[in-house]
Amino acid sequence: MNVVALAGGVGGAKLVAGLAKILPPDQLIVVVNTGDDFEYLNLRISPDLDTVCYTLAGLANPETGWGQRDETWVTYHSIAQLGGPDWFRLGDKDLATHLIRTRKLSQGKALSTITREHCQRWGIGHRIYPMSDDPIETIVHTQSGDALGFQEYFVHQACQPVVKSFEFKGAEKAKPLTAVLEGIQNADLVIFAPSNPWVSIDPILAVPGYRQAIAEKPVIAVSPIIGGKAVKGPAAKMYQELGFVPTAAVVANHFRQLLTGFVFDTIDRSELEKIERWRIISLVTNILMKDEQDRIRLAEEILRFGEMILHRSR
Repeated sequence: MNVVALAGGVGGAKLVAGLAKILPPDQLIVVVNTGDDFEYLNLRISPDLDTVCYTLAGLANPETGWGQRDETWVTYHSIAQLGGPDWFRLGDKDLATHLIRTRKLSQGKALSTITREHCQRWGIGHRIYPMSDDPIETIVHTQSGDALGFQEYFVHQACQPVVKSFEFKGAEKAKPLTAVLEGIQNADLVIFAPSNPWVSIDPILAVPGYRQAIAEKPVIAVSPIIGGKAVKGPAAKMYQELGFVPTAAVVANHFRQLLTGFVFDTIDRSELEKIERWRIISLVTNILMKDEQDRIRLAEEILRFGEMILHRSR
């Protein structure tokens, strides 16, 4: 089965890691949100891209899900001591990634090329792509009238501002990657990982060409909401501030026009009837991924679910 997975953040990285344990490199493409990318200390930081790559390479910090394991913080503390900006934590190992990426970008290399080169160095055989080589910036518009870059909102202001809407600046002019469009065209199944719908999956769908290509394929989304709460991150808070009760059904409705199947947690089983009324085939299971075994188990269940959906459509 050929699969294209859309992902961002820790939850998305975990499921992708499970899929990568099952599917060989020529059967899995991962498209990662880069709307979170920003410049910090004149370095190009790609938080979601790095989280996915570090996780697949076995380098991710198991406590936080982001950054690298066994990290040291000498440079970070020295920057703070000198009065530099210290609101975004960069470990010494992580810093090396950003230094080399920024250097290669200054030499004219595309982000997708750099990502491929880094994946080769980290021993990742699967194909990991940024959603575009062109810059796209997720802007968080707040109820107070501020327009904040995502990392300013998410890290510096700790998600405290009340959200009004989102803008994906530059998306309308961004070019989709040819390799991703070809991957979608050849895919049997597209999976939306359990990532924040608003700021991880929507930015990818905003790149011209992707939504139209994906609409031609069976699509399964995995809920990032369990029992009205996000496992990690501000997704539930965003839903509330935008006027929605955060539920699995609300996530399904968010992607309703694209979905063939939806995977959500047993805690939310009462929402099954509502979701199935929308003619979305559902899988109710334990979607919490506490360890590697959980990642593989959930990935196996989703792929079996996908096989069943494909069989029905034949």
